[in-house]
Amino acid sequence: MGNVTVADIMTREPITVGPNTDLIDCARKMVRKRIGSLIIAENKKLLGFISEHDILWALIKKPKADLAKIKAIDISPRKIITIKPSLTIEAVIKKIKKIRFERFPVVENGELVGLITIKDILDFNPEFYPEFEELERVREESEKLKRIEKARGEELGKEGICEECGNQGILLKFNGMLVCESCKSSG
Repeated sequence: MGNVTVADIMTREPITVGPNTDLIDCARKMVRKRIGSLIIAENKKLLGFISEHDILWALIKKPKADLAKIKAIDISPRKIITIKPSLTIEAVIKKIKKIRFERFPVVENGELVGLITIKDILDFNPEFYPEFEELERVREESEKLKRIEKARGEELGKEGICEECGNQGILLKFNGMLVCESCKSSG
């Protein structure tokens, strides 16, 4: 496995959009292609990168009418971490663990040549599953701690079943009911 490089298993023609593509079209493209991210590029030059998380963020922060006006490049992170095609898979796995990103654009000589994702690595070599399961567990625990810290300023309930939606999770007292975080924010 030490000699396998990014170029060996990357997606060579990733799905891209132009910088002026609106978020509605980006979301439609992600759904149609069943992908979780889009590379923003023009003439093989990497300009940006957006994920479903970025679109959800915009959906929450902006009124729905504005989504057609927001361009992909407007919500793309300014700094994009890229990978070289000559990098070994072991080095990519270390980078994934350190940075906690699941996908990286592959760039060589300033030109976009592909995309490498956790799925590409797992499809190629499924014995890496234990390492990624550990990464996912760490991520889930980190997110859980953030929710708990956020809830400390509010009345923190015990974990249980939400009286509003019936989902299990950390409950908060809101309008005399014990509700989950999502029901509290939508209520």
